[in-house]
Amino acid sequence: MQPGRASGGVFRRQSPASATPAAATPNPDAADARAPRSVRPLARLFPYIRRYPHLVAGAVVFLALAALTTLTLPIAVRRMIDHGFSASDAGFINTYFTMLLVIAAVLALASACRYYFVITLGERVVADIRRDVFAHVTALSAAFYDVNRSGEIVSRLTADTTQIKSTVGATASVALRNIILCAGAIVMMFITSPRLSALALAAIPLIVFPIVGFGRRVRRRSRIAQDTLADAMTLAGEAIGATRTLQAFNAEDEARRRFAGAVDAAFAAARSAIRARSILTGFAIAIAFGSVVGVLWYGAQSVLAGELTPGRLGQFLLYSLFAAGALGSLSEVWGEVSQAAGAAERLGELLDEHPAITAPADPQQMPEPARGEVEFDNVGFAYPARPDLPTLDGISFTVAPGETVAIVGASGAGKSTVFSLLLRYYDVATGSVKIDGVDLRRADPKPLRDRIALVPQDVTIFASTVAENIAIGQDGADRAAIIAAARAAQAHDFIQNLQNGYDTPLGERGITLSGGQRQRIAIARAILRDAPVLLLDEATSALDAESEKLVQVALEELMQNRTTLVIAHRLATVLKADRILVMDKGRIVEQGTHETLVARNGLYARLARLQFESGAEAIAAAK
Repeated sequence: MQPGRASGGVFRRQSPASATPAAATPNPDAADARAPRSVRPLARLFPYIRRYPHLVAGAVVFLALAALTTLTLPIAVRRMIDHGFSASDAGFINTYFTMLLVIAAVLALASACRYYFVITLGERVVADIRRDVFAHVTALSAAFYDVNRSGEIVSRLTADTTQIKSTVGATASVALRNIILCAGAIVMMFITSPRLSALALAAIPLIVFPIVGFGRRVRRRSRIAQDTLADAMTLAGEAIGATRTLQAFNAEDEARRRFAGAVDAAFAAARSAIRARSILTGFAIAIAFGSVVGVLWYGAQSVLAGELTPGRLGQFLLYSLFAAGALGSLSEVWGEVSQAAGAAERLGELLDEHPAITAPADPQQMPEPARGEVEFDNVGFAYPARPDLPTLDGISFTVAPGETVAIVGASGAGKSTVFSLLLRYYDVATGSVKIDGVDLRRADPKPLRDRIALVPQDVTIFASTVAENIAIGQDGADRAAIIAAARAAQAHDFIQNLQNGYDTPLGERGITLSGGQRQRIAIARAILRDAPVLLLDEATSALDAESEKLVQVALEELMQNRTTLVIAHRLATVLKADRILVMDKGRIVEQGTHETLVARNGLYARLARLQFESGAEAIAAAK
């Protein structure tokens, strides 16, 4: 099974066209091509709804009971008018008022139960959708995130699913209730007076056609409103996540202006959708009730002519009001359903994205025991977002089990790309990358990545406890193993000094930790993972001397008996490497030990001299 296909697999787009989340646009015409042409995207919700037949059955039963109970009221009114206002039937009216109280109690009970089942169903369905969408987007390949913004994705997980929850819950309940009420009222209108009913139904096309026409405009503008809101939330997420940087550069006003502009655009788009819905609602209600007034005038003439009793006209009046009110309510509901269709389409676009990196149908098993051998054979690669700009150009090298190889070069030389290909974030364009003799394209990414431990330059700390951060990806790791890994990473002492030790929450991105502390948490993760291949990506580049010393000790502990690839600019980090690869413009231009490369007086020697000269200047300045 391919990654991402296990996430429910039911919320799929029915059109074969691919869709990539795009930036929102406030222009209705520009967005028209992407706007849903119907409420068909809501059909994707049915598989989720079918999972809970007991909730559906309860909602339908009590919804029908509430509607049918409401439809009995006009009959009671007719009988009271025609039979209850005479001295001989004085007790008759008391009996009917008692029955009305019983009907009211039944209606109240049915409405309460309907609300419970419908709202519970909406919450349950949306929880499943959010779970499936999140599971799917976390399985998407790095290429997807190269061109899509995380804030846009989060907006779809929040705002769009909330819109769907409203539709599956309250809106669907109101729609079904009004459909039953309208259908029942129309049937009872014909039973009460076929002639008056025929006149009333003649006005229905005047109501339905405008609803359909305006509904398209509502759907289009609702989609635009959701897109522009997603843009605003993306800006907010970026700004809040970088508050310290904004304050350091006094850029708060600029961020406020950008967010205010995005919010105003979202408001303008929402107001456009609201205006369309308002026109739709007002027109439908005016036509509906205007038709009722005309029909009732004709009915009044029939009463005067003795063709109808006053009670029967009253009954017809109530049923026509029920039918007209239901149609008017349905016009409002239609706007909300249209918004939900737009939200469902946007979520469907996410779930229509397929990971570029997947396990083959018959994956090759990684050999046991793991050796940790790494091989690049004539590898060429360009990032999918920049296919015209090759990043690697025919590089070849082999790292023997247990060997330490450093990769150096100027920024943009392709060093980090080597790590991305080893982790199979991307597949090579030409050549092959192998671990333990297995071409990574023939392997399942999960067991492959189990053989690799990464210590990145920019460490990600999650908003959970210290222990949970160290044990990320290691389900079932016991506390003793976590503490042992922290000790080996030179992290145990500072962790013990935290308020709750290993149970201390670290907050968003571990903002309360120093750079050295975050690096040691990352090293503890790698030690706990105990993988045969270790990738160190500039692990000490941003640390002060004291932190670097502690981290270096932890790294030396981590590198023992492991195949290690190191990306580093500092020569102190690479001097102990068994071999150094020098990269320039996507090619390996030199390789050897520090001494042999310095003796060649090539690119590595030039980089070394620049670093030594800058170091000497810093020492002189300090003196």
